[in-house]
Amino acid sequence: MKICRFNGGRTALVTADGALDITDRLASQGMEPVLAAARLDQQEVLAMGGARLPLASLRLESPVSRPGKIIAAPVNYRAHIAEMFANGQSHGHNLTDIRQAGLFLKATSSVVGAAHGVRQRFLDRRTDHEVELCVVIGREADRVAPQDALSYVAGYCLGLDITVRGPEDRSFRKSIDTYCVLGPWLVTSDEIPDPGKLEIRLRLNGELRQDASTSDMVMGVAELLSFASSYYTLQPGDVLMTGTPSGVGPIRPGDVMVAEGSGLGSMRVEVSAAEGG
Repeated sequence: MKICRFNGGRTALVTADGALDITDRLASQGMEPVLAAARLDQQEVLAMGGARLPLASLRLESPVSRPGKIIAAPVNYRAHIAEMFANGQSHGHNLTDIRQAGLFLKATSSVVGAAHGVRQRFLDRRTDHEVELCVVIGREADRVAPQDALSYVAGYCLGLDITVRGPEDRSFRKSIDTYCVLGPWLVTSDEIPDPGKLEIRLRLNGELRQDASTSDMVMGVAELLSFASSYYTLQPGDVLMTGTPSGVGPIRPGDVMVAEGSGLGSMRVEVSAAEGG
Protein backbone atom coordinates (compact mmCIF):
# COMPACT_ATOMS: atom_id res chain seq x y z
CA MET A 1 0.00 0.00 0.00
CA LYS A 2 0.87 3.65 -0.39
CA ILE A 3 -0.34 5.83 2.47
CA CYS A 4 0.03 9.60 2.61
CA ARG A 5 -0.54 12.49 4.98
CA PHE A 6 -2.03 15.63 3.49
CA ASN A 7 -3.86 18.90 4.12
CA GLY A 8 -3.16 19.42 7.80
CA GLY A 9 -2.61 15.86 9.00
CA ARG A 10 -5.28 13.91 7.17
CA THR A 11 -4.48 10.37 6.01
CA ALA A 12 -5.26 8.71 2.69
CA LEU A 13 -4.68 5.48 0.83
CA VAL A 14 -3.08 6.29 -2.53
CA THR A 15 -4.78 4.32 -5.29
CA ALA A 16 -4.40 4.02 -9.05
CA ASP A 17 -7.16 6.57 -9.61
CA GLY A 18 -6.51 9.02 -6.77
CA ALA A 19 -6.71 8.85 -2.99
CA LEU A 20 -9.16 7.52 -0.42
CA ASP A 21 -9.46 9.69 2.69
CA ILE A 22 -9.40 7.29 5.67
CA THR A 23 -8.69 9.85 8.39
CA ASP A 24 -11.89 9.42 10.37
CA ARG A 25 -11.67 5.62 10.29
CA LEU A 26 -8.24 5.69 11.94
CA ALA A 27 -9.06 8.19 14.69
CA SER A 28 -9.53 5.51 17.36
CA GLN A 29 -6.32 3.58 16.68
CA GLY A 30 -4.26 5.39 19.34
CA MET A 31 -1.11 5.69 17.24
CA GLU A 32 0.26 7.55 14.25
CA PRO A 33 -2.49 7.07 11.62
CA VAL A 34 -0.13 6.18 8.78
CA LEU A 35 1.51 3.49 10.93
CA ALA A 36 -1.89 2.20 12.03
CA ALA A 37 -2.95 1.87 8.39
CA ALA A 38 0.32 0.16 7.50
CA ARG A 39 -0.50 -2.66 9.93
CA LEU A 40 -3.64 -3.52 7.97
CA ASP A 41 -3.94 -5.15 4.57
CA GLN A 42 -5.19 -3.15 1.61
CA GLN A 43 -8.62 -4.76 1.53
CA GLU A 44 -9.21 -3.77 5.17
CA VAL A 45 -8.24 -0.19 4.37
CA LEU A 46 -10.40 -0.08 1.24
CA ALA A 47 -13.33 -1.36 3.29
CA MET A 48 -13.07 1.70 5.53
CA GLY A 49 -14.58 3.80 2.78
CA GLY A 50 -14.16 7.55 2.79
CA ALA A 51 -14.08 10.40 0.33
CA ARG A 52 -12.39 9.86 -3.02
CA LEU A 53 -10.00 12.69 -3.89
CA PRO A 54 -7.86 13.58 -6.91
CA LEU A 55 -4.23 12.98 -5.96
CA ALA A 56 -3.17 16.25 -7.60
CA SER A 57 -5.43 18.17 -5.20
CA LEU A 58 -3.54 17.03 -2.09
CA ARG A 59 -0.86 19.07 -0.35
CA LEU A 60 1.46 16.23 0.61
CA GLU A 61 3.03 16.29 4.07
CA SER A 62 5.67 14.05 5.64
CA PRO A 63 4.30 10.49 5.96
CA VAL A 64 5.35 10.58 9.64
CA SER A 65 4.22 13.72 11.43
CA ARG A 66 7.02 13.91 14.00
CA PRO A 67 9.45 10.98 14.26
CA GLY A 68 10.84 10.24 17.69
CA LYS A 69 14.27 10.36 16.08
CA ILE A 70 15.84 10.61 12.65
CA ILE A 71 18.96 8.49 12.30
CA ALA A 72 21.18 9.07 9.29
CA ALA A 73 24.13 7.36 7.61
CA PRO A 74 26.95 9.76 6.67
CA VAL A 75 29.13 7.84 4.17
CA ASN A 76 27.23 4.92 2.72
CA TYR A 77 28.00 5.16 -1.02
CA ARG A 78 31.64 4.88 -2.08
CA ALA A 79 31.25 7.22 -5.05
CA HIS A 80 29.86 9.94 -2.76
CA ILE A 81 32.83 9.61 -0.42
CA ALA A 82 35.17 10.09 -3.39
CA GLU A 83 33.32 13.14 -4.70
CA MET A 84 33.37 14.90 -1.33
CA PHE A 85 37.15 14.60 -1.20
CA ALA A 86 37.46 15.69 -4.83
CA ASN A 87 35.30 18.82 -4.54
CA GLY A 88 36.86 20.02 -1.28
CA GLN A 89 33.54 20.06 0.61
CA SER A 90 34.48 17.62 3.38
CA HIS A 91 35.88 20.48 5.53
CA GLY A 92 38.01 18.15 7.59
CA HIS A 93 35.24 15.56 7.99
CA ASN A 94 37.43 12.97 6.31
CA LEU A 95 35.28 9.91 6.93
CA THR A 96 35.63 6.90 4.69
CA ASP A 97 34.25 4.01 6.74
CA ILE A 98 30.68 4.14 8.01
CA ARG A 99 31.40 1.45 10.58
CA GLN A 100 34.01 3.74 12.17
CA ALA A 101 32.13 6.99 11.54
CA GLY A 102 28.90 5.70 13.02
CA LEU A 103 25.51 7.29 12.49
CA PHE A 104 24.19 10.72 13.44
CA LEU A 105 20.88 12.30 14.42
CA LYS A 106 18.90 15.03 12.68
CA ALA A 107 16.48 17.21 14.63
CA THR A 108 12.87 16.11 14.25
CA SER A 109 11.91 19.77 13.86
CA SER A 110 13.62 19.70 10.44
CA VAL A 111 10.92 17.41 8.97
CA VAL A 112 8.53 18.68 6.30
CA GLY A 113 6.62 17.20 3.39
CA ALA A 114 7.02 17.83 -0.32
CA ALA A 115 4.31 20.51 -0.47
CA HIS A 116 6.02 22.66 2.16
CA GLY A 117 9.34 22.84 0.35
CA VAL A 118 12.79 23.85 1.57
CA ARG A 119 13.20 27.30 3.15
CA GLN A 120 16.89 27.96 2.66
CA ARG A 121 18.88 29.86 5.30
CA PHE A 122 22.50 31.11 5.17
CA LEU A 123 22.40 32.05 1.50
CA ASP A 124 26.07 33.01 1.62
CA ARG A 125 27.03 29.37 2.25
CA ARG A 126 26.90 26.36 -0.01
CA THR A 127 23.83 24.21 0.67
CA ASP A 128 23.47 20.84 -1.10
CA HIS A 129 20.72 18.42 -2.05
CA GLU A 130 21.11 14.77 -0.99
CA VAL A 131 18.44 12.25 -2.06
CA GLU A 132 18.10 9.11 0.04
CA LEU A 133 16.03 6.00 0.64
CA CYS A 134 14.38 6.30 4.04
CA VAL A 135 13.13 3.52 6.31
CA VAL A 136 10.20 4.02 8.69
CA ILE A 137 10.22 1.75 11.74
CA GLY A 138 7.00 -0.16 12.44
CA ARG A 139 7.69 -1.80 15.81
CA GLU A 140 10.20 -1.52 18.63
CA ALA A 141 13.64 -2.79 17.64
CA ASP A 142 16.43 -3.27 20.17
CA ARG A 143 19.69 -4.99 19.15
CA VAL A 144 18.10 -6.92 16.29
CA ALA A 145 20.05 -9.28 14.07
CA PRO A 146 20.52 -8.31 10.40
CA GLN A 147 18.59 -11.36 9.24
CA ASP A 148 15.56 -10.22 11.28
CA ALA A 149 15.86 -6.47 10.75
CA LEU A 150 13.49 -5.99 7.80
CA SER A 151 10.59 -7.45 9.80
CA TYR A 152 10.69 -4.29 11.94
CA VAL A 153 10.08 -2.00 8.96
CA ALA A 154 6.65 -0.39 8.43
CA GLY A 155 7.64 0.97 5.05
CA TYR A 156 9.83 3.19 2.94
CA CYS A 157 9.83 6.67 1.47
CA LEU A 158 12.13 9.12 -0.22
CA GLY A 159 14.08 11.71 1.72
CA LEU A 160 16.03 14.86 1.01
CA ASP A 161 18.83 15.44 3.50
CA ILE A 162 19.54 19.13 2.86
CA THR A 163 23.03 20.03 4.03
CA VAL A 164 24.94 23.24 4.73
CA ARG A 165 28.64 22.67 3.99
CA GLY A 166 31.11 23.78 6.60
CA PRO A 167 33.32 22.77 9.52
CA GLU A 168 30.56 22.36 12.12
CA ASP A 169 29.22 19.02 13.32
CA ARG A 170 27.10 17.40 10.62
CA SER A 171 23.96 17.06 12.76
CA PHE A 172 24.11 20.83 13.38
CA ARG A 173 24.38 21.66 9.67
CA LYS A 174 21.67 19.19 8.66
CA SER A 175 19.02 19.95 11.28
CA ILE A 176 17.80 23.34 10.10
CA ASP A 177 14.03 23.73 9.77
CA THR A 178 12.76 22.18 6.49
CA TYR A 179 16.10 20.42 5.82
CA CYS A 180 14.56 16.95 6.05
CA VAL A 181 11.92 16.45 3.36
CA LEU A 182 10.12 13.09 3.54
CA GLY A 183 7.62 11.75 1.03
CA PRO A 184 5.71 11.62 -1.10
CA TRP A 185 4.08 8.82 0.95
CA LEU A 186 4.85 5.67 2.90
CA VAL A 187 5.15 2.54 0.76
CA THR A 188 4.49 -0.47 3.00
CA SER A 189 7.24 -3.03 3.32
CA ASP A 190 5.29 -5.77 1.54
CA GLU A 191 5.61 -3.74 -1.68
CA ILE A 192 9.41 -3.47 -1.29
CA PRO A 193 10.62 -7.03 -0.61
CA ASP A 194 14.25 -6.12 -1.36
CA PRO A 195 15.23 -2.52 -0.52
CA GLY A 196 18.71 -3.30 -1.86
CA LYS A 197 17.48 -3.27 -5.45
CA LEU A 198 15.93 0.17 -5.83
CA GLU A 199 16.86 2.99 -8.16
CA ILE A 200 16.82 6.48 -6.66
CA ARG A 201 17.43 9.72 -8.52
CA LEU A 202 17.11 13.47 -8.24
CA ARG A 203 16.64 16.12 -10.89
CA LEU A 204 17.41 19.77 -10.23
CA ASN A 205 15.55 22.16 -12.53
CA GLY A 206 15.01 19.26 -14.91
CA GLU A 207 18.67 18.16 -15.01
CA LEU A 208 19.53 14.70 -13.67
CA ARG A 209 21.99 15.14 -10.81
CA GLN A 210 21.84 11.96 -8.72
CA ASP A 211 21.14 8.51 -10.13
CA ALA A 212 22.11 5.29 -8.34
CA SER A 213 20.98 1.92 -7.08
CA THR A 214 20.67 1.06 -3.42
CA SER A 215 22.73 -2.02 -4.31
CA ASP A 216 25.71 0.39 -4.25
CA MET A 217 25.38 0.97 -0.51
CA VAL A 218 28.30 0.04 1.70
CA MET A 219 25.86 -1.13 4.39
CA GLY A 220 22.48 -2.34 3.17
CA VAL A 221 19.19 -1.55 4.88
CA ALA A 222 19.13 -4.66 7.08
CA GLU A 223 22.70 -4.16 8.27
CA LEU A 224 22.12 -0.45 8.87
CA LEU A 225 18.99 -1.11 10.88
CA SER A 226 20.77 -3.74 12.95
CA PHE A 227 23.71 -1.35 13.47
CA ALA A 228 21.41 1.49 14.54
CA SER A 229 19.44 -0.74 16.93
CA SER A 230 22.64 -1.79 18.66
CA TYR A 231 22.98 1.82 19.88
CA TYR A 232 19.40 3.11 20.00
CA THR A 233 16.12 1.36 20.71
CA LEU A 234 14.13 2.12 17.57
CA GLN A 235 10.50 3.07 18.10
CA PRO A 236 7.53 3.03 15.71
CA GLY A 237 7.72 6.11 13.52
CA ASP A 238 11.48 6.56 13.81
CA VAL A 239 13.14 7.23 10.47
CA LEU A 240 16.44 5.81 9.22
CA MET A 241 18.03 7.75 6.35
CA THR A 242 20.31 5.36 4.50
CA GLY A 243 22.82 7.75 2.89
CA THR A 244 23.13 9.59 -0.39
CA PRO A 245 24.84 8.57 -3.63
CA SER A 246 27.19 10.74 -5.66
CA GLY A 247 26.01 13.78 -7.60
CA VAL A 248 25.21 16.09 -4.68
CA GLY A 249 25.28 19.75 -5.57
CA PRO A 250 24.19 23.21 -4.47
CA ILE A 251 20.65 24.55 -4.40
CA ARG A 252 19.38 28.12 -4.44
CA PRO A 253 16.02 29.82 -3.91
CA GLY A 254 13.93 29.35 -7.05
CA ASP A 255 15.26 25.85 -7.73
CA VAL A 256 12.94 22.86 -8.09
CA MET A 257 14.04 19.39 -7.02
CA VAL A 258 12.25 16.24 -8.18
CA ALA A 259 13.15 13.07 -6.27
CA GLU A 260 11.95 9.66 -7.41
CA GLY A 261 12.60 6.01 -6.68
CA SER A 262 11.60 2.55 -7.83
CA GLY A 263 8.11 1.90 -6.48
CA LEU A 264 8.41 4.90 -4.16
CA GLY A 265 6.78 7.55 -6.31
CA SER A 266 8.01 11.04 -7.10
CA MET A 267 7.99 14.28 -5.15
CA ARG A 268 8.46 17.84 -6.39
CA VAL A 269 10.10 20.14 -3.86
CA GLU A 270 10.55 23.88 -4.33
CA VAL A 271 13.39 25.87 -2.75
CA SER A 272 12.74 29.37 -1.44
CA ALA A 273 14.53 31.77 0.88
CA ALA A 274 13.64 31.51 4.56
CA GLU A 275 11.99 34.57 6.02
CA GLY A 276 14.62 36.79 7.57
CA GLY A 277 17.37 35.44 5.28
